[in-house]
Amino acid sequence: MTLLNDLRTRRRRLGVAAACTGLLAALLTAVPAAATPDPGDGPAVRQQVSPGSRAEAAAAIADGEIPGQDEIVHSDNIEHLANIPKDALPGTNSDLAFQGKYAFSGNYDGFRIFDISNPKSPKTVAQVLCPGSQNDISVSGDLLFLSTDSSRSDSSCNSTTQPVTEKSSWEGMKVFDISDKANPKYVAAVETACGSHTHTLVPERKNVYIYVSSYSPNAAYPDCQPPHDGISVIKVPRKAPEKAALVGFPVLFPGEGPDGGGNPGSPTNPGVAKTTGCHDLTVLPSKDLAAGACMGDGILFSIKDPEHPKVIDQVQDNVNFAFWHSATFNQKANKVVFTDELGGGGAATCNAATGPDKGADGIYDIVGKGDKRKLVFRSYYKIPRYQADTENCVAHNGSLIPVKGKDIMVQAWYQGGVSVWDFTNSSKPKELAYFERGPLDTQVLRGAGSWSAYYYNGYIYSNDIAKGFDVLRLDDKRTDPAKRIRLPELNVQTQPDYFD
Repeated sequence: MTLLNDLRTRRRRLGVAAACTGLLAALLTAVPAAATPDPGDGPAVRQQVSPGSRAEAAAAIADGEIPGQDEIVHSDNIEHLANIPKDALPGTNSDLAFQGKYAFSGNYDGFRIFDISNPKSPKTVAQVLCPGSQNDISVSGDLLFLSTDSSRSDSSCNSTTQPVTEKSSWEGMKVFDISDKANPKYVAAVETACGSHTHTLVPERKNVYIYVSSYSPNAAYPDCQPPHDGISVIKVPRKAPEKAALVGFPVLFPGEGPDGGGNPGSPTNPGVAKTTGCHDLTVLPSKDLAAGACMGDGILFSIKDPEHPKVIDQVQDNVNFAFWHSATFNQKANKVVFTDELGGGGAATCNAATGPDKGADGIYDIVGKGDKRKLVFRSYYKIPRYQADTENCVAHNGSLIPVKGKDIMVQAWYQGGVSVWDFTNSSKPKELAYFERGPLDTQVLRGAGSWSAYYYNGYIYSNDIAKGFDVLRLDDKRTDPAKRIRLPELNVQTQPDYFD
């Protein structure tokens, strides 16, 4: 159905009770949940909310100001084509990748492959049990890559959780052969310092380079020692993936002291994450550029030499950004959208108490040339619909919608749903379309909603943490030209040149 309520009324009501309870004050002064090296393999979010917040959500649902529990609502230019619930893998759904007629869905318990040749009716091709959060996923040719950022007993898919303080524990990258999509084969594993929270591919003809993002070192962790101020680089020969190996650890935040030269975080910058590595990187191979979302810092760097990336510029926002989470270039490579994952993805931050500038996107122009380029802040974007305090909601993973001459992207906001928005004018972003479900729970805050929402070959695909795999169709004259663009493969953190 389509929600036709007055958004101004919705914005007035929601968030008032939270401001009174002090819940949001605690969230805004706490450092967001980090990728601790042993987070476990299931959803950790289940938090009590105040009686006032529960009553507020119930009243808003009763008045039609927000959708009811699990109710689907959307703008008129979005159609919900399909939902495929979770099946053999009950864990948290995470990232997505695409190749030809296939979509690859990460899950904390492994990964699932869908045949999306008919987007209205995706079919499961394979489900692979291989526990190890987050199972961030990507594909290149006949290879599939999975990130493991939870401490395991070994590198196999039969491993169990094991304390990170034990030297024998394993975290890192796994490599699968997917030449037969129905029967993926596990072919290699590479251990990396502090595991692999996310990863980014830099594909070449003979080799695939993997930039591994991880963070939160601790002197008590044998395989995750401070300082941890860079990224791991893995080289995978396409014809011999079993020879995948670590080839370097370039330092992105050089500096003296035990933690390198990134953002010092609290107490110097209260409420801001201390930079001890990167959360996510996005590369634009056609321009030899990469953007890094690195906890307390945003960076722009050159990848002309993929084994030795070079930082060009480094920025901080110690007023409104708590945790630099991800990055997206526009097609011309003269802008970067950075996301702030306030509350670590487990908090209700899409409300009046939090406001429009926290837990949002930061839009930066890239000005200058060559190694003198600078990131210059222009504005924030946040979804214009307030959510209940039982809904985790914050800026998360998205991708460009390829419309020549325009800067448009689709983005996941957890239980805030999916938003399509235009940042062609860097200073005045605006929403074009949306899709969301009502609260998963009206009594407690439970982790749910869209983890990743990406545009691929004419459709939007969303991986909902709790509800499964969604397919949306966007029909709008402002975005319809993108339907003519067809890609053979898409890993969103390896941005293609859509018009080359």
